[in-house]
Amino acid sequence: MSGNISIKDIKILCIRSGNRCAFPDCGIVLVQNSTQFDKESIIAEIAHIKGEKPGSARYDPAMTDKERNSYHNLILMCNNHHQLIDDQPNSQTVANLHQMKLNHENWIIESTRKAIINVTFVELEIVTKYLMSNQTPTTDNYTLIPPKDKIRKNGLSNNCEKLITMGMTQVKQVADFIERSPDIDFGERLKEGFVAKYEKLKNEESLIGDDLFNNLLEFASAGSNDFKQKAAGLAILVYLFEKCEVFEK
Repeated sequence: MSGNISIKDIKILCIRSGNRCAFPDCGIVLVQNSTQFDKESIIAEIAHIKGEKPGSARYDPAMTDKERNSYHNLILMCNNHHQLIDDQPNSQTVANLHQMKLNHENWIIESTRKAIINVTFVELEIVTKYLMSNQTPTTDNYTLIPPKDKIRKNGLSNNCEKLITMGMTQVKQVADFIERSPDIDFGERLKEGFVAKYEKLKNEESLIGDDLFNNLLEFASAGSNDFKQKAAGLAILVYLFEKCEVFEK
């Protein structure tokens, strides 16, 4: 792992990578959640598409250090495939790795799309119970704004826009779920817990754009690697995104 890249950076990349190695047909889970007896296990390795240092695979002297360690130049791998792409730079070219990364991101979007049409109140209940257990009241006032304006305002990528568009298909179901709750304060507590998490990520961890969105999605889906639960989390995130409870208006 690069000295310029922290464990926090790896976790953010894991969220954006579906917690799976990006090498075709690998699918190894890169972060195993902690248990009652053990801490989490991180086997993820951040690989540089264009090498980090002189003499490394695919090194480009014209790049700045910031460019080398930017999301665009990073791809998440298991140890075996990280070693392979660095040992075989003639086969694992820059173009091939960028295409591999794009294919992996498209797989995440497609897997979420398939899962979100099957979201039920059962999954929503799992997610909302988790969110409500992490609540902190907030007094900020938020008003409605069209989603596309918010997407542009917050510098979200096309991939995030695709996820938001998918989440919109389940916004009514989230609203119905909240409306049917016998607890009249359910929706307000859900909002407050979510906004508190948003503010912590933004103000204390200084996350913005896609990193902020993906961390909120991870929070909404309770850190689950199951695409159905992630889809439920996405539905709730987009419900609050549309209502302007989270992200800049």
